[in-house]
Amino acid sequence: MSDMFHWHGGCLAQARDHYGADGAPWIDLSTGINPRPWPGAAHVTPDWQSLPDPAALADMETAAASHFGVAPAHVCALPGSEIGLRMLGKLLDRPGCHLVPSYRTHAAAFPGSLPLDAPEQAPPGTALLLANPNNPDGRLFAPAYMLALLARQERGDGWLIVDEAFADSVPGSSIAGEAGQGRRLILLRSFGKFFGLAGVRLGFLVGPPSIIAACRDMLGDWPLSAAAIDFGRAAYRDRHWINWTIADLRDRAVHLDRILSRHGLVPRGDCPLFRLVETPAAAALFDRLARHAILTRPFDHQPHWLRLGLPADDAAMARLDKALG
Repeated sequence: MSDMFHWHGGCLAQARDHYGADGAPWIDLSTGINPRPWPGAAHVTPDWQSLPDPAALADMETAAASHFGVAPAHVCALPGSEIGLRMLGKLLDRPGCHLVPSYRTHAAAFPGSLPLDAPEQAPPGTALLLANPNNPDGRLFAPAYMLALLARQERGDGWLIVDEAFADSVPGSSIAGEAGQGRRLILLRSFGKFFGLAGVRLGFLVGPPSIIAACRDMLGDWPLSAAAIDFGRAAYRDRHWINWTIADLRDRAVHLDRILSRHGLVPRGDCPLFRLVETPAAAALFDRLARHAILTRPFDHQPHWLRLGLPADDAAMARLDKALG
């Protein structure tokens, strides 16, 4: 297996080059991106001639804030939530740590690390960064636990930073409603994963007004493209599609669990967009699936792990079932 597949998901072009492109079309299960994207994107026609409109940006942030359950004053749009992660060190200007295992970018934001089960070991006055639901294991921390963790960080003059990139697919998991003036809470939200449009590069930082102001100052006057603004302002108001998709993702995740279990693999995680399996044969399984034109996500630091995204439809489920057999 090439090391390129350990760095991040989505290396489909490299997979075609490495394993060949003959036969069936490739199925990309290497990411946690919804394989059924928001269909309204086909009807959005951005104005490419003019600079992005500040009023449209504000309207998009209002639509997103309503979806998150916070006031618009606590939301700043970003060109992808990954950018927000990399801005955190400068926004807070204090030491911090991240929980492991988690996103690779978390270590770039705050190199210090703690085990996922031991966030209470974060020293007083530091920023604590974690993901909920977590990636790659899909662990979900209950809101009550997260609120207790926030209270602990605030008592110690620290900050709690929660990467909620996958929270849209798990209603009730977010603590965005706690963000506000005087709270030491920052959240990051992703548009591309739930809406299946990662190429739009749209994300959000949610936090107190002082942090929002500093974030806007760092981003400048035109932080987003006209397309990202138009996609976001329409998609976040499409409640029918959002509600349908939450139910659809849950149902298809159950289907995926059954397939994995049938082949002796124990699916882990509470995020319906992906599952993690642990097996001594993970490397061989990655290779076998790739030779059936199915790309999954291996991990160099955990060679027994393999993460599988959610197949798009029954045909993709059937191909995965056959390849596993």
